[in-house]
Amino acid sequence: MNGVAITQASADGWFVIGFDRDAPPPALITVETPDGSASHQATIAPGTFDIQRIDGLPQDQVAPSDPVLLARIAAEGARKSAGFASRIDGDFFRTGFIWPVQATRRSSSFGGQRILNGEPKRPHYGVDLAAPVGTPVVAPAAGMVSFAEKGLHFEGGLILIDHGQGLITAYLHLSRIDVTAGQSVTQGQTIGAVGKEGRVTGPHLCWRMKWRDQNLDPSLLIGPPPRA
Repeated sequence: MNGVAITQASADGWFVIGFDRDAPPPALITVETPDGSASHQATIAPGTFDIQRIDGLPQDQVAPSDPVLLARIAAEGARKSAGFASRIDGDFFRTGFIWPVQATRRSSSFGGQRILNGEPKRPHYGVDLAAPVGTPVVAPAAGMVSFAEKGLHFEGGLILIDHGQGLITAYLHLSRIDVTAGQSVTQGQTIGAVGKEGRVTGPHLCWRMKWRDQNLDPSLLIGPPPRA
């Protein structure tokens, strides 16, 4: 990408590349093989993002200051970073993705600027899917669970799935976790249940996707979400 080696294709020749919410327009993608190389100049169109105001959150969910809580958040962050650093040698992404929750509505879109209790925060890098507590959450594509833990301060129950080459999806605020780290999952397999744990104002699934350090909109890989 733009002259920097970033990934290697799978044994069957598949690879994936993602572009962040604020990626610059030009991207020169080059594929090199023993028989030669080919390049493609991609133009990344800018997105349009709304402003999301969320009030009524506990202050320790917006600007925590207690040293014990800050230490806990830092420790959780280190464990999550290890999960996001997973790089399995696979290409499970090539079969496509399905919605992780059925009978729902999209309550928040990717990329909106978050203002929490009146305090501007980083953009929202997920798609929020409202559904009752206990609604099954399924793996949208096959992969390996790289992180599965309940009781996190911000996310509540959190699962990360590595779909190959650093393409990782995240499932936040879960009330139940049905998988463990290192476990392989198949598309459509139940991995947990919708909850309202962590920094939330109501029951929903926050679905996120990262490719290496790039924050991606997972809804771009599939059509409109199902509705009740």
